[in-house]
Amino acid sequence: MERYKLQNFDDIRPVHDSEVTNVISGLLKDVSFRRAVEPLVAPLTWEMFSGAMMSCKTIYEFQRNIIYPFMKQIIAKTTDGVSAVGIDNLKKEESYLFISNHRDIVLDAALLNIMFFDNDRNTSEIAIGDNLLIYPWITDLVRLNKSFIVKRKVSIREMLATSKQLSEYIYDTINRRNQSIWLAQREGRSKDSDDRTQGSLLKMLTLYDRTEPLKALQALNIVPLALSYEYDPCDYLKAKEFQQKRDNPEHVKSQSDDIENMRTGITGYKGKVVFSFGNPINEKLEETTDNVEKSDVLSFVSKSIDTEIFRSYYFFPINWVAYDMMMGTINHSDKYSDSDVENFNSYLDRQIDKIDLPNKDYNFLRGKIIEMYGNTVKNQLSVK
Repeated sequence: MERYKLQNFDDIRPVHDSEVTNVISGLLKDVSFRRAVEPLVAPLTWEMFSGAMMSCKTIYEFQRNIIYPFMKQIIAKTTDGVSAVGIDNLKKEESYLFISNHRDIVLDAALLNIMFFDNDRNTSEIAIGDNLLIYPWITDLVRLNKSFIVKRKVSIREMLATSKQLSEYIYDTINRRNQSIWLAQREGRSKDSDDRTQGSLLKMLTLYDRTEPLKALQALNIVPLALSYEYDPCDYLKAKEFQQKRDNPEHVKSQSDDIENMRTGITGYKGKVVFSFGNPINEKLEETTDNVEKSDVLSFVSKSIDTEIFRSYYFFPINWVAYDMMMGTINHSDKYSDSDVENFNSYLDRQIDKIDLPNKDYNFLRGKIIEMYGNTVKNQLSVK
């Protein structure tokens, strides 16, 4: 695959170490960046923060000295702890494509990299859609934090070329540069927590070698990853969007909606957060190489990833309460207490109270939030 060394990925790749100083210098001169970030770095003064930024000469130093302590503050203020299950099963010398469910616009991949730091592992590159790059400083900041850009704002005519470039970039990153990547299993978040891997995503991953899609996916060393948040601070915003789309099928989120979701996700209370690494799927794919028709490869791999994510979910009492509410049963009452039910009902009322809609449909909104916490249990039980 030597030809991939010749590809130009400059328009989508993260910042190189040689570019770090100039990018940081530009960020610190951006008034919008200062306005957004200065309140978040207190009690540090802007001068102290700027000095810390300018001392970073590599991506590693930026992540270690700027991102890591900031994220540790977020973890301390907004969670009851973040943990990783199964991370010791990953070989440090290997690179992986982590395909995961998606809950929070910013934090899913950011917290994952904190887990890698804490376990003395190389951080992962992060796929981010260009629809979230609302300001130039956001683009510079995420590229400093090892993010590469997924182009979504392209014409249908351009789509194949941009998808092929992305596919080649992912292959090149994992196989030549030996650098792991995090990728959500679908475009955007699964707002009802009914997590499914999109066939179109897997098709994109095979474009670097369309002749043998199964081997193309095997070469990426895919590891399914299940993200479990005890509480999703954006659950009421997701429920609100469900009603807006129900009442107006043409409804589309605005940039201000994305910013509100980012802010709420970062600052809101999340309870416990667990990252559960599933088994690499290559062994399963190798067992079925001769039994899967070429036309069925994508659906087979999609199902393999989904099954591993479903099996890897970590559940809290709130999930079992929500599932029994969804199903109208008390079949799992041994996994929660009466006070857990009372607390969840109170929590639902508080979250729905935050929703600002002129025609707020309480029962619909309540049902949607219950689904967000119960669908993960439903999916895991479906594969057991």
